[in-house]
Amino acid sequence: MTRWGLVGASTIAKEWVIGAIRATGGEVVSVMSANAERGRAYAEANGIARSVTSLEEIVGDAGIDAVYISTTNELHREQAIAAAKAGKHVLCEKPLALTLDDALAMVKAARDAGVVMGTNHHLRNAASHRAMRDAIAAGRIGKPLAARVFHAVYLPPHLQGWRLDKPQAGGGVILDITVHDADTLRFVLNDDPVEAIAFSQSGGMGQAGLEDAVMGVLRFKSGVIAQFHDGFTTKFAETGFEVHGTEGSLIAKNVMTQKPVGSVVLRNAEGEHALELDQRNLYQAGLQSFHDAVAGKGKPSATGEDGVWSLATGLAVVKSASTGKAVAIEAGL
Repeated sequence: MTRWGLVGASTIAKEWVIGAIRATGGEVVSVMSANAERGRAYAEANGIARSVTSLEEIVGDAGIDAVYISTTNELHREQAIAAAKAGKHVLCEKPLALTLDDALAMVKAARDAGVVMGTNHHLRNAASHRAMRDAIAAGRIGKPLAARVFHAVYLPPHLQGWRLDKPQAGGGVILDITVHDADTLRFVLNDDPVEAIAFSQSGGMGQAGLEDAVMGVLRFKSGVIAQFHDGFTTKFAETGFEVHGTEGSLIAKNVMTQKPVGSVVLRNAEGEHALELDQRNLYQAGLQSFHDAVAGKGKPSATGEDGVWSLATGLAVVKSASTGKAVAIEAGL
């Protein structure tokens, strides 16, 4: 059994990750919050035995095997490196860090310590995206030519806060949502992005110069071009993911979500065919692969290196949106 410490008393841990850890055979034994009262209340509400107020108490605890880091983005580097050096396996929220150098340092620290490092990119665990990846690999749409991602949503009030008004914490829609698009595209296409161009928007929610919507295009090594639209301001849109090839198209609806829902249709010369989806909780699938990796069986569904790639893509989109020019994407791995 993998024993976990939570670095951050976060909403995503409460809503998704704690349950996924427990459902896949792990145990949450401690939570760290800089606010002692918040930590105690969080531990009590979520059935966690201990709450602590310092990183040292978590990473120095011999009764903890792994940590889940879900603090604000500027804190990830220090916390992940400290955990790795203490011999703890690390599952970190995206984006891994605010700079590529910091993300690479986190991956190196885990590698040097011989611990497992994963990035919590849940969308690659969706049955829809795995079915699309398999269909493309089997040649069912011929040669992929283009993709489109619709991931413009409305940021619910309980998540509004630092994402909208703290540039120093890595707020804004690009580092929150576009990095997920980048990872999902890499996973489904089995390809790496090489160039980005984008325009961002401030639609009234973002403050302190932060963008709350973005549209852009990524170019991949194979020549595939992928359009994306991400937003915090879009109350009534559906999410979706399309991949178009020389012999067919894959049309997925309502799949850029935390829930195991949505559909995928293969459209080709023979008509339309719905792909069979084995729907499963995305976070449970991710935690199962992480627990397996800790046991020496395979890798996390999204590795630290995958997190570096999605951050590199997100940072290129940020730069392109600010300069109006295409920006090369280099992960430095």
